[in-house]
Amino acid sequence: MTDTIFGTDGIRGLAGSGWLSTDGTTQVGWAVGSALVQGNGGQSPIRALLAHDGRRSGPSLETALACGLSAAGITAESAGLLPTPGLAWLTKHDGYSLGIMVSASHNPARDNGIKVFNGQGDKLADDVQDRIEALLHGPSAEMDFPAAPRPKHSPILEAHYLKHLERTWGKDLDLNSLSIVIDCANGAGSRSGPKALGRLGAKVHAIADQPDGENINKDCGSTHPQSLLASVRSHKADLGIALDGDGDRCLLVDELGQLVDGDMIVMILALHAQAQKKLKDSRIVATVMSNRGLHRALRDAGVGVVEVGVGDRNVVEALRREKLEIGGEQSGHVILGERNDFIGDGMVCALAVLRVMRETGKTLSELNSPFVTMPQVLLGVPVTSKPELTTIQGLSELMDACSQELGEDGRILLRYSGTENLARVMVEGQDAQRIKVQAEEMAGVIRTAIGARG
Repeated sequence: MTDTIFGTDGIRGLAGSGWLSTDGTTQVGWAVGSALVQGNGGQSPIRALLAHDGRRSGPSLETALACGLSAAGITAESAGLLPTPGLAWLTKHDGYSLGIMVSASHNPARDNGIKVFNGQGDKLADDVQDRIEALLHGPSAEMDFPAAPRPKHSPILEAHYLKHLERTWGKDLDLNSLSIVIDCANGAGSRSGPKALGRLGAKVHAIADQPDGENINKDCGSTHPQSLLASVRSHKADLGIALDGDGDRCLLVDELGQLVDGDMIVMILALHAQAQKKLKDSRIVATVMSNRGLHRALRDAGVGVVEVGVGDRNVVEALRREKLEIGGEQSGHVILGERNDFIGDGMVCALAVLRVMRETGKTLSELNSPFVTMPQVLLGVPVTSKPELTTIQGLSELMDACSQELGEDGRILLRYSGTENLARVMVEGQDAQRIKVQAEEMAGVIRTAIGARG
């Protein structure tokens, strides 16, 4: 077990090992509960809510968390199979003091993870995570934990979340004439996603909605949208929706069978809000990974961009700090500010775009037409360690040479993934063939120095 336990999106790794073994997860549950009790002046939070995605390891890890929480004096309930944003929303609005999601999001089925939310439905602050890590590295973490029963499953919680979608984002939204394909990634949104659309009257074609414990994100969902693209075309559907494994990401497919990514969704929502004079501040939040096509399309409409580092936590922090309403990532994390409690929700995102389609009478392809994508290459290099990239021999020199060649219309971004053992190489520029060569060259230098075999 490494010194740093929390990554950029909670704890994540191979299910059954390290902090994601039964014993390790029990310790995490105890430490999370104990840290929050300490932060609450020693008064134990009364209720904790757990949920999981479609992985086989989810229910057993959920039980292990409940065991650890019990040792800290906290009783846990389970919402069962439910998207991460549903858990976060319920934690805040159904009176829980703590929410914990068992999910590894878009990772393969062999992985799992733990995401922790406070009573406001927000991810934990860094100082709280530090307290939890200190407890896990301390001698008390080796204590024996008495067995605890599985957390009580409350099916009504899913109904509460669906009512939230229907009564807020679905209010007065009539989808009766629309044919919609939804790819649930065999994940946490496999039940709630199709139900939400059906309740609003859409003709729903659900795919990848039968999680068997091993098929989550397997050739489906927002990371593998090929099946959705084909299904939209074959059904002649008006829209396709791709969720990820835990339901907080959303990519769309237009009626022509073309992919609409997170940058494009942010543009559509921002341009519509600007046209309706509903943006209190004519700026949105995007990350350094966002395509420059987003900046260009918004600039033409008088909308500015606040640029932040990668990760939905950075987007949320900027939205709060700047008091803005729309932010997101190319990957499909789209957050609609205070209106949705700063919770990124794939279904909320889809419903927001559907509302724009209804209010304008335009198809998704028409709404997306202002977006002209700048050619971009993104490569992931499996690595064995994560030294400072500037210390890798020859990499800085190569990057400088490529940057000079790209000029002002291009850019390079090198970083490590916060959730996987990957180095990411992104190159953006006018010449699609040339930036591919440049990206491969830089990836090759990284691979030679610290690349993982196999």
